[in-house]
Amino acid sequence: MRMRRQWLAGLAVVTVVAASAGCQPTGTGTDAGRTGAVPPAASPAPASPGPAGPALPAEADPARFATQVVARAHQAGINPTLLMAILYNESYKPHDPGSERAWLNIKPDAALGVANMHRATYDQTRRGRDFANRDWQELPDDPDLAIEAAAWYLHDLANELPAKSPGTYTRDELLALGYNAGVGNMRAFARGVPPGAQAQSYLDRLRANWPAAEHAVKRSS
Repeated sequence: MRMRRQWLAGLAVVTVVAASAGCQPTGTGTDAGRTGAVPPAASPAPASPGPAGPALPAEADPARFATQVVARAHQAGINPTLLMAILYNESYKPHDPGSERAWLNIKPDAALGVANMHRATYDQTRRGRDFANRDWQELPDDPDLAIEAAAWYLHDLANELPAKSPGTYTRDELLALGYNAGVGNMRAFARGVPPGAQAQSYLDRLRANWPAAEHAVKRSS
């Protein structure tokens, strides 16, 4: 939750600066994207967390996407718990379209959608897929599209894993590290290179979120 509060605080500060400079955020939509700067609503009661999982507001808990996660993970041939755990990792910031589009006006290279995907990654992943004609800026409004793209990106990362590795990390942990740090770094980690502080933090959070992700996936079955 601390990372979520820091993101909100940063958005509030930068939005005020942009507004004073005449940079008014624009846009429409409703989910993992961004429209104009809107005062945060009162926080609803926390959702019931999964085992050992973080307590999140119901509107922020990725468990609400469990059905889509399971379906898209199976299509892409990846572990649905991995995909769900990544959504938990990426839930540190609000994914409503208003917040995301406000941030996009300020930071054009921001990541969009409930899975926090950058434009270049999305454009590469959609090639030859059934969402090839969908634009990156649609991610804020379509959580299922964001989840589908994340699932296929993990599929593509899996194809880049070396055949053998020292066994320091599980296959799913390497894929999560690749999701966070890129394919080149993932391959280095697979060879035994230790991750830096940011990648290690991502891995630590993935491990902490795994029980809640597993619980959400099981409940959807």
